[in-house]
Amino acid sequence: MKLHTLTAHELAKLLISREVSSEELTRKLYAHIEKADEEIGAYITLTKHMAIGQAKEADKRIKEKRNIGPLTGIPIAIKDNMCIEGVLTTCGSKMLSNFVSPYNATVINKLSENGLIFLGKTNMDEFAMGSSTETSYFKATRNPWNTNFIPGGSSGGSAAAVASDQAILSIGSDTGGSIRQPASHCGIVGMKPTYGRVSRYGLVAFASSLDQIGPLTKDVQDCAALFEVISGHDPLDSTSLRMASPDYMSFLNKDIKNIKIGIPKEYFIEGIDKDVKLSVKRAIEKLENLGAVIEEVSLPHTEYAVATYYIIAPAEASSNLARYDGVKYGYRTKGDVDLLSMYENTRQEGFGAEVKRRIMLGTHTLSSGYYDAYYLKAQKVRTLIKQDFDNVFKKFDLLVTPTSPTPAFKIGEKTDDPLQMYLSDIFTISTNLAGLPAISLPCGVSKNGLPIGLQLIGNYFDEGRILQVAHAFEQNTDFHRNKPK
Repeated sequence: MKLHTLTAHELAKLLISREVSSEELTRKLYAHIEKADEEIGAYITLTKHMAIGQAKEADKRIKEKRNIGPLTGIPIAIKDNMCIEGVLTTCGSKMLSNFVSPYNATVINKLSENGLIFLGKTNMDEFAMGSSTETSYFKATRNPWNTNFIPGGSSGGSAAAVASDQAILSIGSDTGGSIRQPASHCGIVGMKPTYGRVSRYGLVAFASSLDQIGPLTKDVQDCAALFEVISGHDPLDSTSLRMASPDYMSFLNKDIKNIKIGIPKEYFIEGIDKDVKLSVKRAIEKLENLGAVIEEVSLPHTEYAVATYYIIAPAEASSNLARYDGVKYGYRTKGDVDLLSMYENTRQEGFGAEVKRRIMLGTHTLSSGYYDAYYLKAQKVRTLIKQDFDNVFKKFDLLVTPTSPTPAFKIGEKTDDPLQMYLSDIFTISTNLAGLPAISLPCGVSKNGLPIGLQLIGNYFDEGRILQVAHAFEQNTDFHRNKPK
């Protein structure tokens, strides 16, 4: 039995019955990683010693029938912008290539309390700034479906690890589509929760009003189980919602009759890939056949989303990344130089081209004379984008869109054209600006044999309904069973 190919819920049954031990499962995953990751490049750091210790403890818990959850003993990969005590947290950057975290992020504590096993830290676009996992200081991650193509970004390592069976589950972060877009390109499930549903304490900040942590999994049931573990109020995060998390597993295996789903006409634009358009159209027909009520809707300010995002996100990044000065921790330039030169040289040498580009964009828009013209105006447009969604959700339960306008593109294809790279997230950015939850799940395959994702967007705190509809679609199609060769 190839244990590493199974889902978490399939493995949970074997672990609880003690047909398989967590230690055996973990060792088999590392054996597979040793073979597969040279080609894929999903991981930056492996934590084998830690993982084997956690697996032995999980086996003990299962044997003693003590504190067992639905994911106890399941190995998971963590995006390398979340702190694990005593482990490197690099954010895919030279700037943090020597930074060992002194504490755990809240999500790490939650996963640990539930008995999950930490396989290692996954590759990512530097400081989560990118859509292809090509801006990492360490290496480019490759798509398991075709290694000449990108896996998406910035959580490309987390998505590729799950798609190539190098992790059973993984955790990513989503600032403008960084969970959903790689999930779409790698043929797996990825969910961005409502802003504030999952604690950001211990997540290295990119754009604080947009960042959200979420699950990447092989199917919707695993997504619901992992989301239930990581969600909930955290007093250490001032933006964390003071709301109890429902039992997300209870939303599964329900019909979707009379659920009203809107199709935003602005998401079916000229230039969208033909295979994507056809696959999403067929997926919408399937939802209609399952009893959902489908109607076209309008989100009139969608066309301004990319411009708005690329003012707000770099502005927040400029502020958040000011702390990397070579004084307290992280990379520091070599040589005997004065303080100002040390600051300048550290940042010049420590950051990659894309990060520097966004810092400069952000600093410019926040500077005197430009703040009102750019940043303030962008925040007002952000409010209009949010109001579009508010108006639609008065009549509709969910929205359905493509996750990405194209399947995965070739490595190196867009690195010299930042604008084309930024447009990769055109269908995912709006939900981050509005703070809404959304999921991507497989709905087709392109003529090149690359996965295509379907995006479901819900109202605030309505992750349960998103999971309900996603699960109904998944159970009536076979796309989630497709595996890269």
